[in-house]
Amino acid sequence: MYRFLPLIASLAMLALFSVMVPVSSFFWIGVILMGGLSGIGLYDVFQTRHTLWRNFPIVARIRWIAEELRPFFRSYIVESDTEGRPFNHEERAMVYRRAKDVSSVEPFGSQLDIDSPPYEWLSHSIAARHPKSGDPRVKVGAPGTAKPYEASVLNISAMSFGSLGSHAVEALNRGAAKGGFYHDTGEGGVSKYHRAGGGDLVWELGSGYFGCRAKDGSFDPARFSDVAASDQVKMIEIKLSQGAKPGHGGVLPGNKVTTEIAEARGIPIGETCYSPAAHTAFSTPKQMMDFIAQLRELSGGKPVGIKLCVGNRWEVLALCKAMRQTGIMPDFVVVDGAEGGTGAAPAEFMDHIGAPLRQGLVLVRNALVGCDLKQHVRIAASGKQISAFSMAASMALGADWINTARGFMFSLGCIQSLNCHNNSCPTGIATTDAGRQRGLVIPDKAERVYNFHRNTIRALMEVVGAAGCEHPGELTPRHIMHRVTQDVAQPAHRAYNLLEPGVLISGADDTHLAREWAMAQADSFAPLQID
Repeated sequence: MYRFLPLIASLAMLALFSVMVPVSSFFWIGVILMGGLSGIGLYDVFQTRHTLWRNFPIVARIRWIAEELRPFFRSYIVESDTEGRPFNHEERAMVYRRAKDVSSVEPFGSQLDIDSPPYEWLSHSIAARHPKSGDPRVKVGAPGTAKPYEASVLNISAMSFGSLGSHAVEALNRGAAKGGFYHDTGEGGVSKYHRAGGGDLVWELGSGYFGCRAKDGSFDPARFSDVAASDQVKMIEIKLSQGAKPGHGGVLPGNKVTTEIAEARGIPIGETCYSPAAHTAFSTPKQMMDFIAQLRELSGGKPVGIKLCVGNRWEVLALCKAMRQTGIMPDFVVVDGAEGGTGAAPAEFMDHIGAPLRQGLVLVRNALVGCDLKQHVRIAASGKQISAFSMAASMALGADWINTARGFMFSLGCIQSLNCHNNSCPTGIATTDAGRQRGLVIPDKAERVYNFHRNTIRALMEVVGAAGCEHPGELTPRHIMHRVTQDVAQPAHRAYNLLEPGVLISGADDTHLAREWAMAQADSFAPLQID
């Protein structure tokens, strides 16, 4: 009967209070406390959903309290500065300090295990420089693109209105406008909050074609042209997949389709909306190139790119074959790593589907360089990129610029509470709850977004200067050393087996991608059967 002692004790105390004469206010506090505990205990005994509650009334609820508090205790008390996931305390603190425009220097040396793989470092130069430019730009525009865009080397990655609240979206856009970098809309369409600050936008088109969606869910060219005509929309990004849940479609329940969501996405209010796992506007690599050309024409010549998390290697090579055969190519490719974030995804997708950023970036770089296309097609890297070194390493391996979502969320005040999926974000960022959003003051957070970008670019240029370069685009794989074992470290071009320009065209059989190159075909995403 020890399991029921808390319930028995609370009932006994309640019975005792009932025969006592009230002598002070503490008496009524005791009555309320024992009455509440007794009620909870009796409910636990007779309810049928929770075994532990039935077997251990009252006391079993401590487990649920512990479950709720566990992330906070782990993050703030148990973990060391470098242990946390997805982002550790040291990484988050760096963003907070840069967003608040205070010093982000650290004392007493590195806390990283620099003797174990996969530790990496940048090879600095004896002839280090102090780069003159504090705002390096990248020109985006393949041959035939009438309106090329000068992009910052750090931009806000895709986050839809709905996954983020209106205050967060508006603060991000106002910060982007002040800092001169772009704000990716996410696949939820161009909302009025994305437009509120006047910042540059990259309009992301997912398989749901939100913002240019016909009644049957297909692509509507006329609606696309209307939205793309906005001067604020600088580029178009076709989302093929995203890192945290590649190959996963989506369902937006009708009860979440509010008036504002419906307006941004171009869907009926209150109706359940489905996003298929794959696009319906094309089904082959060549058709994708034709779709890119169509969007470029409909937008008046704005750059059009694709975003993907790398899966089958032959499919990436098939895209390159289609580019060469059609003469049509995207202006840019955003490589999203499997370590990227999302508001909600199945654990299997987050943990085990899709290539991590480094492997995906290397493959896309090898494919474009090996096909002699890299001089026309820019590469962006997205997925857990918040420090100057992570940016420099990705750019040395082929990326032209970096996108980050969670980095800018931290700049807004995100505390990594992991409540993005249940609309109860305590900081008012990943929620549509008006009461919680009230705590996010737009002008203040917009300034922090601007500060984070400015201070991170400043740190990047210090790293670039240490390598003896003036612009991040001058970084090469040889600037990055990769520890393969505790005793062996190699420059990145060897560690990652990087290809030379044009080698897939002139001699693919001598490369490590020979088999996948032979399997790839421009007319289908399916692989050719190779003996």
